[in-house]
Amino acid sequence: MTPPSAPDTLSAPLAGLRVLDLATLFAGPLSATLLGDFGAEVIKVEHPTRPDPSRGHGPAKDGVGLWWKVLGRNKRNVTLDLSTPGGRATLLRLARTADVVVENFRPGTLEKWGLGWEELNEANPRLVLTRVTGFGQFGPYSRRPGFGTLAEAMSGFAAATGEPDGPPTLPPFGLADSVAALATAYAVMTALAARTTTGRGQVVDMAIIEPILAVLGPQLLWYDQLGYVQPRTGNRSRNNAPRNIYRTADGSWLAVSTSAQSVAERVMHLVGRPELVDEPWFATGSGRAEHADLLDAAVGGWIARHTRADAVAAFEKAEAAIAPVYDIRDIVSDPQYQALGTITEVPDPELGPLRMQNVLFRLSDTPGAIRWAGRPHGADTEEVLAELGLTPADITALRTEGAL
Repeated sequence: MTPPSAPDTLSAPLAGLRVLDLATLFAGPLSATLLGDFGAEVIKVEHPTRPDPSRGHGPAKDGVGLWWKVLGRNKRNVTLDLSTPGGRATLLRLARTADVVVENFRPGTLEKWGLGWEELNEANPRLVLTRVTGFGQFGPYSRRPGFGTLAEAMSGFAAATGEPDGPPTLPPFGLADSVAALATAYAVMTALAARTTTGRGQVVDMAIIEPILAVLGPQLLWYDQLGYVQPRTGNRSRNNAPRNIYRTADGSWLAVSTSAQSVAERVMHLVGRPELVDEPWFATGSGRAEHADLLDAAVGGWIARHTRADAVAAFEKAEAAIAPVYDIRDIVSDPQYQALGTITEVPDPELGPLRMQNVLFRLSDTPGAIRWAGRPHGADTEEVLAELGLTPADITALRTEGAL
């Protein structure tokens, strides 16, 4: 399938869906981005003087935060101080036109402003209120500040990541937030599907500590049934071998996986150790994992005598699984990513053409598209409020109040 050309908004699968993004840093906003990529109209609501901190995270160019260009894509940007009477009234007016609200304030904050579920549901009974917090809306930790790093620590991810004799390891990017964003987008679509039957909206309660626990697989069941706690194994697996990172003759690193028995056998034939296939322990993944030192020596020794290109070619010819360890420079030049259209170029009036990750998946008939990169703080405030029916005098009064 060739990469789809950018559709007009009306042909997108989520066209007609309006999302109010009140959230910051990062799970909530990213979930709204994922919806916007497939045609939802996303209105980003930020505080007039305290914008989403992601605008200032990481490197910037000409004073413009680059992370925001990705996170804020396909969103219109307005400012509202929700703690003011005018901000509250305007948000309720927006909510009457919306399908989804995404927020990540500490539990009780929207209620304090008179914008809790009771008020939003009264304003729009079909509204889906999506609440994304570190620990959920109830329980002993619910009012604690919560970030993805804490979820990575508490989920078991960090404890199982790293070398056996090293410390628990955190990822150098927002893993838990990103996993939660995917789960939140799924939750929103599930709630909207339910609305087609019930006619009513509902509350989505997303705790960032939960989705990353879900992707850790059977660890909970292992503990429940066997008392087994997943240890840190570095790049090895307790379930199969050889599975590791190996260095080539020209200084590159290659990842090898042998989850399938047939692939493990092919690898041993390729590296010149076919006799190992006949060992009784080689017949199972766990048996091979118990002999990882021997298998790593065989595979690592062979790869060390070959260049990256030669090793990859030999593995491909043998129909064995291998991949180079890429950094971002490799990714932008890789022919498979190019064929898929994984990286796309987006025009931007502030910085010129920008390369960024494309939409998350390809649909054959109603593809998503990046229509624009993240826009300046409050860039669409007057336009959006005018569409609600506010007059210039109304908008001026809100600015005077400090609501905008």
